[in-house]
Amino acid sequence: MTLYHAPNRRTFLAGGSLGALALGLAACGANQRSASRAASGPATAGGTLRILSSATDINWDPARSQSMPVTSLALVHRRLTTWRLTPGQEVRVVPDLATDTGTVSADGLSWTFTLKPGLLLDDGTPITSTHVRYGVERTFEPTLSGGLTYHKALLARTEDYQGPYGGQHLDSIETPDESTIVFHLNRPFGDWPWIVATPAFAPVPPGEDKDGYKRAPKASGPYKVAEYHQGARITLARNERWSPSTDDVRLALPDTVVFELGQDESTSFQRLLADSGDDRRAFSAELVSAAQLAQVSANPAAKDRLATSAEGGPLTYLAINTQRVTDVEARRAISQVVDKAAVVAALGGELGAMAASTYITPGIPGREPYDLYPADPQARQVLAGKNLPALTLLTASSKANLAVAEAVAQSLKEAGLRVTIDPVEPEVWTERATQGDGSTYDLAIGSWNPDYPSANANLQPLFASTEIGQGGHNVSRYANGEVDAAIREAAANLDPEAAKAQWAEVDRRIAQDAPVVPLAYRRNSFLHGSGVRDFFVNAYPSYPNYLVVGVGA
Repeated sequence: MTLYHAPNRRTFLAGGSLGALALGLAACGANQRSASRAASGPATAGGTLRILSSATDINWDPARSQSMPVTSLALVHRRLTTWRLTPGQEVRVVPDLATDTGTVSADGLSWTFTLKPGLLLDDGTPITSTHVRYGVERTFEPTLSGGLTYHKALLARTEDYQGPYGGQHLDSIETPDESTIVFHLNRPFGDWPWIVATPAFAPVPPGEDKDGYKRAPKASGPYKVAEYHQGARITLARNERWSPSTDDVRLALPDTVVFELGQDESTSFQRLLADSGDDRRAFSAELVSAAQLAQVSANPAAKDRLATSAEGGPLTYLAINTQRVTDVEARRAISQVVDKAAVVAALGGELGAMAASTYITPGIPGREPYDLYPADPQARQVLAGKNLPALTLLTASSKANLAVAEAVAQSLKEAGLRVTIDPVEPEVWTERATQGDGSTYDLAIGSWNPDYPSANANLQPLFASTEIGQGGHNVSRYANGEVDAAIREAAANLDPEAAKAQWAEVDRRIAQDAPVVPLAYRRNSFLHGSGVRDFFVNAYPSYPNYLVVGVGA
């Protein structure tokens, strides 16, 4: 059960959006590493960690991956920078392969990184700046699609570039020596240190990546792919060439990590609930559903093994098609009559969600809480005077989406509006909401989780006018030149602290036009066995940090 968010991803800042698939389900439990330690003891090195997943495959090729820096691929591949997660704190960008998070030129158009000494691939080859450059360049190969593409819109002079297999290189990436790499951008972009934490910036040795790289890549992280059985199991073994002295984010505690693929979600849940045998040292990569929470709540031992994003995470929202509902007063009134408490109840109550009021989501650095449109019964009188036509509410047809749509429609009907829910398959939702001309809906239920922890990744994809149609995710079809300029200005700010204040202002400025009603922040829950150590989930990224998990007896 998921709130649908269209999975197709296009070039960021070039007419498209890359917000992550928001897999928000109802959740409960404690979001504390200490709670997991109290239930299962301290973390120690050794043993086998099992990860149960409904996925039938994991593509280990970084050019084709959208994996976050704290999940599966980060066990095998390092990047120039990465994320540091601390329970209950905002995520930070920190060095990984690089010695720091980058040095920017005075004009903001060039970023320089220096690699740490002593870095090796799993075959003993020293990692060089050429490996990183090649890894980025191969993401432009047409045959290697599917990965994150932020860098493609930001690197200078990439027009018509088709990758390195024909012997061509990007002149916007320089490697003056084996340890230095310089990126030249087409515009100042303060979030570049976050961008180089994406999979594209993992080192790849030239000439060794064409055949079977998705199954047997060269590892720079603490593990290498030892066994690959598509649809069944992938086993990671220790990479003896990885040096913990160069890596202060990966603990690499288990000797072996086994991904059990193609698992039925309900079966995996029952296995973890039973907590016996090897399942005691396993966790599920799938979110705990609202129905499953009842079983957890009735089982005190299982309840201690549930980790939850306490502040909520992905944003569930109601997009108002501003090309069809053009009256800003009407949109503001709709924002005030929507019953967010009913939406939260539809998502499992306070255990599964919390009411939302901002577009920037919890856990994102610089978020400033505010509520521009608290519930107001007087707003019904405003709507009564607008004589709005019948409204079509577009939603994906999953159980969760329908529950949210029904809660929204009911509160709008009680305010005197005529609303018809139009449930469609996810692919149809994508076509009509992100690729069509917007003529088939007045309202739409959506969900959003940014790919990296910056307000830019919250606001630009949903509200920049370049994101209207052609696969972009500006579902409200909102266009405001003042906001576009403010987004560009904040994105170009090279001072992270100053940029935070700018993004908070952009958030409030967009809200004045009420193109979207923020409904709820979903709470993600994950269940683990009693032998799993140091398992926690923050507000962002609302997923477990695979890099620090250990196992015990």
